Amino acid sequence: MASTSLLQRVKARAPGKQERREWLQGYLFASPFIIGFFVFTVYPILYALYLAFHSWDLLSAPRFVGFDNIVRLLTEPNAKLSLYNTAFYTLFAVPIQIVISFVLALALSQKLRFRVLYRAGFYMPIIVPLVASAVVWQRVFHPEYGILNETLGWFGIPPQAWLFERDLAKPAFIFMSFWMIGRQMVIFIAGLGNIPESLLEAASIDGAGPLRRLWTVVVPLMTPLILFNTVVAVINSFQIFIPALIMTEGGPENATLFSVLYIYRQGFEFFNMGYAAALAWELFVLVIGFTIAQFYLSQRWVYYEN
Repeated sequence: MASTSLLQRVKARAPGKQERREWLQGYLFASPFIIGFFVFTVYPILYALYLAFHSWDLLSAPRFVGFDNIVRLLTEPNAKLSLYNTAFYTLFAVPIQIVISFVLALALSQKLRFRVLYRAGFYMPIIVPLVASAVVWQRVFHPEYGILNETLGWFGIPPQAWLFERDLAKPAFIFMSFWMIGRQMVIFIAGLGNIPESLLEAASIDGAGPLRRLWTVVVPLMTPLILFNTVVAVINSFQIFIPALIMTEGGPENATLFSVLYIYRQGFEFFNMGYAAALAWELFVLVIGFTIAQFYLSQRWVYYEN
């Protein structure tokens, strides 16, 4: 009797012909994405893992070298320097981006004239191609004709060779990164619009001023979005590539030799594709590690209403 009832329950849970047809149709419509994901994402990732243990110059067949590429990326000075440059850029650029975008979101959530135009103006740089932005900023940082040096000259500050001095190159890239805060600003604006007015009114009745309401009501409710923007900004900052390639080619003195640029050089300039694959996997592991660490640490400060 027990086996009979079990068989009946299994048959009851088994999908019918109509349900199987719906599943087939769903997978059929999703097949372009599924095939593209496996062909253009999963396969390259696994092949890069395979190449990480081989030496390949794109012409001859890959040659197995064991852990030589791993040892090289852990000992080569330029590999360490590229990670340092990327970490330096991330450490200073991301927190300032979050603060500026949050302040802008607060300002543009107020009842201002032409508020929509201001929002559109700050978001517009997001849709500009990175190559075009890099060319424009290269002109902005020009030591003789750049608008930045002309502006600093109004305050008596002499012209600076921003992209030609080792100590100024990375700060210049950090400053340029503020050009792309529109995406974070829009996300913060959407979050600010969802804060219940009743909470702000209750805080006002209890005697809380604007700064107190901001710190005790607005910021806690915005912490999930702060975490989201921080995680995305960290991932994007680790992938900085096009501006460094176009504006400085990694100079001066490798001051802007970021990780992705170094991977590109090893793979497509020096044809060390196996070593480039090992570097790419190193960067992948670091990004995943930082992302997991951010989610783990967020348990202490991110507030979820539910």
